[in-house]
Amino acid sequence: MRILITGGAGFIGSHLCDRFLADGDDVLAVDNLLTGSAANLQHLESQPRFRLLTHDITTPLSLADPVDYVLHFASPASPIDYLRFPLETMKVGSLGTLNALELARAKGAKFLIASTSEVYGDPEVHPQPESYWGHVNPIGPRSVYDEAKRFAEALTMAYYRYYRLDTRIIRIFNTYGPRMRLNDGRAVPTFIGQALRGEPLTVYGEGSQTRSFCYVDDLVEGIRRVMGQEEMHDPINLGNPDERTILEIANKILASFGAPSSRIEFRPLPVDDPKQRRPDIHLARTRLGWSPAVSLDEGLRKTIAWFRQHAIKA
Repeated sequence: MRILITGGAGFIGSHLCDRFLADGDDVLAVDNLLTGSAANLQHLESQPRFRLLTHDITTPLSLADPVDYVLHFASPASPIDYLRFPLETMKVGSLGTLNALELARAKGAKFLIASTSEVYGDPEVHPQPESYWGHVNPIGPRSVYDEAKRFAEALTMAYYRYYRLDTRIIRIFNTYGPRMRLNDGRAVPTFIGQALRGEPLTVYGEGSQTRSFCYVDDLVEGIRRVMGQEEMHDPINLGNPDERTILEIANKILASFGAPSSRIEFRPLPVDDPKQRRPDIHLARTRLGWSPAVSLDEGLRKTIAWFRQHAIKA
C-alpha cells in the first residue's frame, strides 16, 4: 500500500511510519516541522520506500503518485504547543483537514483523522463512550484544540455522507512513549525530564485528576486495525482504560529514579483541566479485537530508558 501521513515527523506519526514500513508499505511523511522533528525519522532515511516531504498541509497538496491511505495526524497536540500556536492549531484542524480530505478524494484513498479525547472536554459521563457528546468550553484557552478537532470530525463525516469517501475517525486518549519531547508539557515527559534534571516534579492541583495512559505501540496497533476495517465511519476510542491519578504517575516516575516522594511540588490547577479521563473501549474490543497489551510499568520503563539515552537530543 502507499501511505501518506500528515504530521509524520511527530511523536505518533513517526511511529506510524515505522509500522507501515515494517508491514511492507510505501510511506510519504508530510510535515511542516512546527512541532514535529526530522530527527524522529532519521533512522528511516536509507529506506527506499520512505520519503519526508516538508509541506504545510494548511495549503493544498498536489501529488502525481497514487495514494491508498491518507492519515491526518498534523496538529500541535500538547497544551503548551496549542496555546503557543493557537491559530496554527485551528488552521490545521480546519484547512488542513479539508486539504487532506480533498487529497484523499482525488486519489480515491481511505482517509483517517486523528481526533482526540479532548472532544469530550471535562466529561460529565465516565468512562467516555463514543456516543457521549461532551462537555466542552467553546471559548476557553483549550478550545483552540478541542474545537479544531470537533470541526475536523464534522468535516470528515460530511465528506463521508456527501462524497461517500471511505473515512475513519479515531479519538486518541493520552498516549506516551519514546520520541515525545521533554518540554511538550504533557505529564509523562515533563515528569521524566524533571527527574532527569534532579528537579521537583510539578503536580497541578492535588494530583487527584485522573488520566489513562496508553503506550504508543498499542495505539499504533489499534490504528492499523482501524485502517484494515471495511466499514468503520463513526468515531472509535483508542486508549488504555487503566485509570490512574496524576499523583500516582509522578510517584511511579520518582520511584524509577530512586527519588523520594517528597520531591513533588504542587501548583494551581490550569483552567478547564479535565478532572477525569478514561476511554470506554468496548467498541474497539468488539470490532477490532483490540485492547492495550503494554502495562503502565512496562511502558514507563521503556520510555524512561529511551529518554535516558536521548535526553540531550530531546
